[in-house]
Amino acid sequence: MRVFVTGASGHIGSALVPELLQAGHEVVGLARSAESAAALAAVGADVHRGDLDDLDGLAKAAASADGVVHLAFKHEAMRTGDFMAAVDADMRALEVLGEVLADTGKPLVSTSGTLMFAMAGLKGTRTEADIIPAGPRVDAENRVIGFADRGVRPSVIRLPPTVHSYLDHHGFVPTLIAIAREKGVAAYVGDGSNRWPAGHTLDAAHLYRLALEKAPAGSRLHAVGDEGVPLREIAEVIGRHLDVPVASIEPDQADAQFGFLAPMVQFDNPTSSAITRELLGWEPTHPGLIDDLNEGHYFAAG
Repeated sequence: MRVFVTGASGHIGSALVPELLQAGHEVVGLARSAESAAALAAVGADVHRGDLDDLDGLAKAAASADGVVHLAFKHEAMRTGDFMAAVDADMRALEVLGEVLADTGKPLVSTSGTLMFAMAGLKGTRTEADIIPAGPRVDAENRVIGFADRGVRPSVIRLPPTVHSYLDHHGFVPTLIAIAREKGVAAYVGDGSNRWPAGHTLDAAHLYRLALEKAPAGSRLHAVGDEGVPLREIAEVIGRHLDVPVASIEPDQADAQFGFLAPMVQFDNPTSSAITRELLGWEPTHPGLIDDLNEGHYFAAG
């Protein structure tokens, strides 16, 4: 299968591209920079230069592919406070991909997140069967699933807030570590019992490949290994490795400590992947979040 991958040189893309190539697929990776293009070429992928705003280029690359995996997102805009601009760009790109793949039966695997459950106020352990009617990024997820009515084989992978591994350089885990270094304390809010699900990058990459190859049209999938790791435990591991104090803070102190992450570190987001495992035979095989943190690679620099 010839697969067009957006976000191909990013965190998960850098694991997915080798996974696809090793499975015998051809890969065309979207690259915004010469550095990204060189990295993709070095592992044996073809390169399509462009970005999410180049809608004609996305259409051309998708039209020449047997399937598409959409990983790219404007994370820089999200971090600088322009989240809705990133959401809008994502939706425009997905509309183009869906239009190109309409009536072909080809797979489109897109990306969402489990934090949307907490943002919507849903309590308890959530599953793949949970559907939110509307909201930022939720609208894109629902739109992609709706492409099944247009002759596409769509699926959406919901990523946990912590997709962790030695490949993770800019996600929530390295951000929490950088904050603890800067502030001199590894903090959590309240009693820290609120939980984040987690998944290893390599396990997530494997799930994307399985979804591309065989996920039924309309599948919502969870790339979750750990159903819920308390934020207090995450802070304790960070504090131990950085040799800084671990402390509880009040909710009104969260903005000063965590910046843009303040709302997220207070979410309780336990999430199951039982349906995904049964549907696709996917089983995480790599270390969980706490074991991965204790391997030390996150703390090797800085």
